[in-house]
Amino acid sequence: MSELYHFEVRTIDGVATTLEQYKGKVLLIVNTASACGLTPQYRGLQQLYDTYGDQGLVVLGFPCNQFAGQEPGTEKEIKEFCDLNFQVTFPLFAKLDVKGDNIHPLYDYLVNHVPAPYRTGDIEWNFVKFLIDRNSSIVKQYSARTAPSALEGDIQQVLSASE
Repeated sequence: MSELYHFEVRTIDGVATTLEQYKGKVLLIVNTASACGLTPQYRGLQQLYDTYGDQGLVVLGFPCNQFAGQEPGTEKEIKEFCDLNFQVTFPLFAKLDVKGDNIHPLYDYLVNHVPAPYRTGDIEWNFVKFLIDRNSSIVKQYSARTAPSALEGDIQQVLSASE
């Protein structure tokens, strides 16, 4: 089994868990923020989840406050903001660091295991996206400014390749 599923994370509600429950799913892992110019991407991420969730796509949102303090709220405030403004139903997790000395092991793993032609580098801002296939292989890393809708072709391909 892949190392990806062993990382310990906390849900937005504070429950310690791992990513084991997503084994066999296509994952889109995203570092998020509520007060960013890119925050409207929540809408596009939710659309992807609504469209492809029944085919096995799960969007996982990991709030991060490392970029200009754009995620200052508590987990409760983040959850309420996402529900009220974007009707987010995909799984959200507790805030974590995606770079630097306190980088969460999940993000350390992600940035260091992207295949060479698809690695955009370290996490440059909020809303960097990682597409992972059903076998837990990282397919691609997308920059923060890549709109969720631009991932549809890749998501369809990964979903159909692993059926």
